[in-house]
Amino acid sequence: MITIMFCMQNLILCKFDDNLLDHKVIQCLLFYAQGLCESPDLEFEYADTDKWAAELSELYSYTEGPEFALNRKCFEVEFRAHVADKKWTELDAAQHRAHAMRLLDSLEVIAREKRLKVARAILYMAQGTFAECSSEAEVQHWMRYNIFLLLDVGTFSALVELLNMEIDNSAACSSAVRKPAISLADSTDLRVLLNIMYLMVETIQKDDPADKPEWKIIRETFRAELGSPLFNNEPISVMLFSMVTKFCSGHAPHFPMKKVLLLLWKSILFTLGGFEQLQSIKVHKREELGLPPLPEDSIRVIRSMRAASPPASASDLIEQQQKRARREHKALIKQDNLDAFNEKDPYKADDSREDEDDNDDNDNSIEAETFPLERDEVMPPPIPHPPSERVSFPKGLPWAPKVREKDIENFLESSRSKFIGYTLGSDTDTVVGLPRPIHESIKTLKQHKYVSIAEIQIIKEEEFQKTPLSGGEEEVDMSSTELLYQGILPSLPQYMIALLKILLAAAPTSKAKTDSINILADVLPEEMPTTVLQSMKLGVDVNRHKEIIVKAISAILLLLLKHFKLNHIYQFEYMAQHLVFANCIPLILKFFNQNIMSYITAKNSISVLDFPYCVVHELPELTAESLEAGDNNQFCWRNLFSCINLLRILNKLTKWKHSRTMMLVVFKSAPILKRALKVKQAMMQLYVLKLLKVQTKYLGRQWRKSNMKTMSAIYQKVRHRLNDDWAYGNDLDARPWDFQAEECALRANIERFNSRRYEKSHTNPDFLPVDNCLQSVLGQRVDLPEDFQMNYDLWLEREVFSKPISWEELLQ
Repeated sequence: MITIMFCMQNLILCKFDDNLLDHKVIQCLLFYAQGLCESPDLEFEYADTDKWAAELSELYSYTEGPEFALNRKCFEVEFRAHVADKKWTELDAAQHRAHAMRLLDSLEVIAREKRLKVARAILYMAQGTFAECSSEAEVQHWMRYNIFLLLDVGTFSALVELLNMEIDNSAACSSAVRKPAISLADSTDLRVLLNIMYLMVETIQKDDPADKPEWKIIRETFRAELGSPLFNNEPISVMLFSMVTKFCSGHAPHFPMKKVLLLLWKSILFTLGGFEQLQSIKVHKREELGLPPLPEDSIRVIRSMRAASPPASASDLIEQQQKRARREHKALIKQDNLDAFNEKDPYKADDSREDEDDNDDNDNSIEAETFPLERDEVMPPPIPHPPSERVSFPKGLPWAPKVREKDIENFLESSRSKFIGYTLGSDTDTVVGLPRPIHESIKTLKQHKYVSIAEIQIIKEEEFQKTPLSGGEEEVDMSSTELLYQGILPSLPQYMIALLKILLAAAPTSKAKTDSINILADVLPEEMPTTVLQSMKLGVDVNRHKEIIVKAISAILLLLLKHFKLNHIYQFEYMAQHLVFANCIPLILKFFNQNIMSYITAKNSISVLDFPYCVVHELPELTAESLEAGDNNQFCWRNLFSCINLLRILNKLTKWKHSRTMMLVVFKSAPILKRALKVKQAMMQLYVLKLLKVQTKYLGRQWRKSNMKTMSAIYQKVRHRLNDDWAYGNDLDARPWDFQAEECALRANIERFNSRRYEKSHTNPDFLPVDNCLQSVLGQRVDLPEDFQMNYDLWLEREVFSKPISWEELLQ
């Protein structure tokens, strides 16, 4: 590499007027030098969460650092009052339990200051009594032991009651509303309680094979309680959602929103299950409904995929510009020199497809666009190889193709009208009069027919709506997902709007506005920094704080969408529709309209200040240089996780929705999504390519012609629908779109479902049984209001005696 750079310097210093050097030589050397330093695929493994240590450290902001010592001091005061000359780690199990019970009793005192000190002592226990540990592994061991002990003695229920008291603390809310600037001090009590609860949920949800049998029983009991309406007759997640809406309404600006969202995410993840559990639930449900098994395990397929090279690199853009320049200035270039060089060029590929791509240059193509913000960060081009090594054919496509029943019906409809001249509606079995090749086509389509759980649920719901009396009662499985949906149903639109408001405030592309919500209440110190080093540290802390909020919200939305879709399709559609109405689609596109490589490789963390490292090791002196350098990681796990989640949410919202797909086209999402392909991570590229595939037919022939690399990547990585003309624009769905009509029809179906299943008090009166027995009707007791009873004589006179009665008409 050094040799190449030295040669390049000498070449640049040469005189160009002696025909000693052609600009093509410089270009090839640049290309080769960039190819040698090509960055590899990002070694990122998508999972429900990051490593346990990382998830623990993200709970605390760096501004909270001094509170670790305060928690320790509060614990030691309580501990020394009852146990002398011994360490916590030296006591036996009975003594541990006795002290935990004492702390729990002390938590119920009236005095707020005393209660806070006891809560800090409990928090120190949950943090692993780190002062007596010598390594991070030891801290994590004692954390797990202490947290199972605290849960066993009933600490979590007491914490929920205290949290409810703090939520309803009107004095703290009104004080925070009046304050011009809110800091960490305004949310101390809430932060301590939420810290303990988060540590308990996060630690217990991690399944460790080395756990004792009684711990496994405690874990499963806690999971069931957390998802059941045991706390204030609602699941814990519903209470946390109410905190989010209260914060966004401006009535409680001091709420530590990052901690609330992290606890909400981990509660949903623990009670409903992660992506592995979702896959197993899906397999089980398909078996129950008598559907064939899934063609493949999507999690394994995605993990085995490799990233594609970015569609447009810096060298490609330079080359395209220079080709245009050569065409315009042919007279200035000596053609014989170029021809002689091309004959000897070892990097020139003998491939006709290169010529096709060369002819696609035009000023309007997305491939040829230059993005000034990304010129320095784009991925380098792949290392050039000789033609024989460059082309590698995959053994097979990663996904088995799928066909819907509707696709088979459409194919038969068009075939019958073409060959016979009549149609048979939804009949997919009769093939009389159709030519032999059509028979083979139908056979192939039926072999790959895929019936989803959602289709079965929609058919069943239509039957319930058609026959409300004879259809019988629906058996609803009261799973954790069902209980959560019932809990958030009355206020689900407000919850979605609140989450998207916070996501907008935390997005790096958002500009500070006076009317936007303040999400920094639990990161800003009481006294603002006075030195450059303190300012840099706070800047890193604020950026890290926003990234963690984006990570939590994206995970919450994705988990809810996936679980609701499995539980019942109309629960999913209800949530998805309110996200669309709250402008979720343009918000996610706005999020990606940034230098996405810079966001994914951001270094907004100070590893020496992360818990538990900071409480076990001696902290080195921080300098401005060490803060600027950051860590040595190739990418930021949480930011890549957030980006993939947001892309998956966008896919969920737009899949099979023609009007929402057209919103992607209207908001000009294609160039934004294409820039995201520069991230060399297979899973992220897959979901970007899916979003590009659904709108390809609406982008025009010229776009498709100019983006053949992207089209090839879609063909290689995205699942195929056998008769889907996604690349040609001949599909029946390529029609004018009516957003309002489609969404209104969907909304009517959702409202009928919610009304039938959940609004028992508003049953249609036409379907209620009628009592025709005169004796029982007259014998019913009717409670009359007091004023009516007092004026009964007047009512008789006015309504009965003074009005003439036409008995003939009455009898008729």
